[in-house]
Amino acid sequence: MQLTTAADLLTAAAVRERAHELLEIALDDGLAEWRVDLSKLDAAADLTTETVRANYPDLKVPFHARWRHFTANGRDLWAEATKPTEPWDLGRAAFDMVIPSVLLDAGAGPGWRYRDAATGAELSRSEGLGVASLRMWQAGALDDLSAVTAAQVAEHFQVTPENPLVGVEGRAALLRRLGETVGKPARLFDRMAGRAAGGRLAAPVILEVLLAELGPIWPGRLTLDGVPLGDCWRHPAVDGFVPIHKLSQWMSYSLIEPLQWAGIEVTDIDGLTGLAEYRNGGLFVDTGVLVLKDPADIDREHPVDGPLVVGWRALTVALLDRLAPLVRDRLGVSAEAFPLARVLEGGSWAAGRVIAKRLRADGGPPLKIRSDGTVF
Repeated sequence: MQLTTAADLLTAAAVRERAHELLEIALDDGLAEWRVDLSKLDAAADLTTETVRANYPDLKVPFHARWRHFTANGRDLWAEATKPTEPWDLGRAAFDMVIPSVLLDAGAGPGWRYRDAATGAELSRSEGLGVASLRMWQAGALDDLSAVTAAQVAEHFQVTPENPLVGVEGRAALLRRLGETVGKPARLFDRMAGRAAGGRLAAPVILEVLLAELGPIWPGRLTLDGVPLGDCWRHPAVDGFVPIHKLSQWMSYSLIEPLQWAGIEVTDIDGLTGLAEYRNGGLFVDTGVLVLKDPADIDREHPVDGPLVVGWRALTVALLDRLAPLVRDRLGVSAEAFPLARVLEGGSWAAGRVIAKRLRADGGPPLKIRSDGTVF
């Protein structure tokens, strides 16, 4: 594949191809920042398998999606929410809630907590962000995305000097740009449903629609021939761009179930890639698969567009493709029964959290990242 045009770069296939190219360069010791030790991949697979069995003894693992984060004290808050029952309307309502929720899901920072009054639960990280965003939607504060302010996000997410949330302004600005660019997210449901042939829609098409529609919402990103590229970066080891599209792919995974609720069959789920975020990436760092060439980098703060972070994220995508079959072999399941979306959920993301808690008191990522709240 020639990754020379914006259309080339705005696909899941481009993410996968460039990620594996960077992995091959790293295996030839061609990256200045990272060394790859594939002998440690078995340890990562063992931990991931143990985590799957601990969390899902019956191996009935749901897809990795935002829907896993709308529970508190054992209650399924989306199931309890007032929403349409007609399948098509339900799908559109789910888009209106979950798309802003995904955009609000960049890393919260180790100190933030959300206290849910209705359930009494105190939640942090993705679970806290998920419940807070659901409550914000229920309160009607996401009805007009173009008018969302940082003060509103801070209020609904209970942000105070004692309860800081990373990137509040960045999150609010992202929602405003979503509203200005798309209007109601339900419009994206209509676009995707219109692409379904015979009631079937390939998962990579979900991503392609999102990347085409949401490109303008990302702040200060690279462009090619006037087309915004979103989560796409430069790296000195390769010619051209390194597409990653993490939040858009996380959103794509999270839109599979609403489309299914509407009666649309989603196919080729493994056409999407693993997610280049700090839980999956942390799994590989913490198990020794990825090794910093300069140990001092563990204590430095790194920009998201720098080669160390871009390389880390791309290598994470490629390594997840190598991890998945090892995990399936250990579990005794097929790729058809256990697609990458289940490996992630069961899974690598959860295993990254497990080992982070073992190694660091705050359970945070292994690297310090300078982010505006729209990447991690």
